Amino acid sequence: MLKKVIGLGIAATAAGMVAAAATAHNLQRTLVPTTDPSADEIVAVAIFAPLDFHSTSRNFRGGQLECWYGGGVLDLRDATLAPEGATLRVRAVFGGGQILVPADWKVVSTVRGAGGLQDIREAKGYAADGPELVIEGFLVAGGFSVSSELADGGADFMADMESLRDNDELVLELDPDPTPG
Repeated sequence: MLKKVIGLGIAATAAGMVAAAATAHNLQRTLVPTTDPSADEIVAVAIFAPLDFHSTSRNFRGGQLECWYGGGVLDLRDATLAPEGATLRVRAVFGGGQILVPADWKVVSTVRGAGGLQDIREAKGYAADGPELVIEGFLVAGGFSVSSELADGGADFMADMESLRDNDELVLELDPDPTPG
């Protein structure tokens, strides 16, 4: 009996992973990532791929962050929060990364799910009546850290992403029609 229960659990997990991968593939087709670093609202996407977005917005209002089987860095350190604050909606399924914010930003998390979001910044004081970044959403086997500095290895990741951007020969494209010919 126990073997059947374990077998069913493994089969259900595998089926869930396949369903999540299919959902991620469909999302990848519909989401249009923000390319303008000065945009006030963003869509940052890491679906089966790395994330490397650096915002320079002067009136950041938030947006959407999708990490499905991928992840990386969302850098908001050079952005300025809108006076009314910002809301960043996150979804991570088997993915995640770092959300870099200035040390004086107040960050509030209402993220749910089987994963986590942790603010790992040292306590630095922020204005009690100042704007705040609200991070909401859900995580499944994924997570994010909120910090003001890149984690160990983060500088290497950023350098790799920069070299890929600078080298026009290295372009990763997913062929929507994998049949030969």
